[in-house]
Amino acid sequence: MIGAFRDLGRRGLFLLDPETAHGMSIAALKSGLVPACRVSADPRLRQTVAGLDFANPIGMAAGFDKNAEVPEALLKLGFGFTEIGTVTPKAQPGNPRPRIFRLVEDEGVINRLGFNNEGHEAALRRLQAVRGKGIIGVNIGANKDSVDRIADYVTGIRRFYSVARYFTANISSPNTPGLRDLQGRESLSALLSAVLAARDEEAAKAGKRIPVFLKIAPDLTEEGMDDIAAETLAHALDGLIVSNTTLSRDRLKDQRQAKEAGGLSGKPVFEKSTIVLAKMRRRVGSALPIIGVGGVSSAETALEKIKAGADLVQLYSCMVYEGPGLPGQIVAGLSKLLDRERAGSIRDLRDIRLDYWANRNV
Repeated sequence: MIGAFRDLGRRGLFLLDPETAHGMSIAALKSGLVPACRVSADPRLRQTVAGLDFANPIGMAAGFDKNAEVPEALLKLGFGFTEIGTVTPKAQPGNPRPRIFRLVEDEGVINRLGFNNEGHEAALRRLQAVRGKGIIGVNIGANKDSVDRIADYVTGIRRFYSVARYFTANISSPNTPGLRDLQGRESLSALLSAVLAARDEEAAKAGKRIPVFLKIAPDLTEEGMDDIAAETLAHALDGLIVSNTTLSRDRLKDQRQAKEAGGLSGKPVFEKSTIVLAKMRRRVGSALPIIGVGGVSSAETALEKIKAGADLVQLYSCMVYEGPGLPGQIVAGLSKLLDRERAGSIRDLRDIRLDYWANRNV
């Protein structure tokens, strides 16, 4: 049934412009038209990361459910966790349309959305209404017109502390001018100091400590990765998410769409993002949690992220091409791959191809 839904849905949705199709996907999930996926529980896929217990390592990345409209529906597709956002303190429309482009030959997507979202209050109301116990992360960002971007991240920590299972500070979108400057060492130090101080204050009041992750770009120099690793360790951050979309257009078949400005995601970013993942794992050591993102389209590519150093894996753009059955297929496929590898746990396979990926040039 999922396969038929995928084929029919893709043909229908691809007749529409990408942003309209995305809105229809959200509406279908809200309505219950998308069938739930019954994933058999495999204890070998369970693990504890940053103090959270994940039934499986596959998550929905931020960007799909920007306004926290369908987190529980996404979890029913087989995801072990999901991440809403990016949310900013004030609602903002984002960049002018058109701003999402399919690269069908490459199975990629370029977007220049620009943190379009309904703001903190709308997302908070929806998250307060969630009754399930699934892991829902909150991805926070800064408004385009903010005079104090670090203050926007601090506001996000405080506003969502009662509902977030984890936070992601997104400083790596290429679509908000100047945002990636926060990855520079001095700015990053100031950001992490402020965000983690706010988290610690809220933890003292709430009696619970919510982990904070940092989402970084794949378009980093070796020196840039050194700086991020140093500040991550110096501030005792809870983890990294590697990586966001890329500005690179290397080896794309669709040269017409490749000319569009914005961040590229989907299959074309798999190699680059996996190299940066491994390089960051080598820099931060074995203990720090890392979530690998970028081009995950199958159980094999998900497992390769883990072998390169990821504890957990997220996806989004490849669902545009593979449909809503993809997370369930990946989870089931991981169990089969563990059988083949004769592994007692998914954790046993982490880092076994770290050197292969870390030794490659970005």
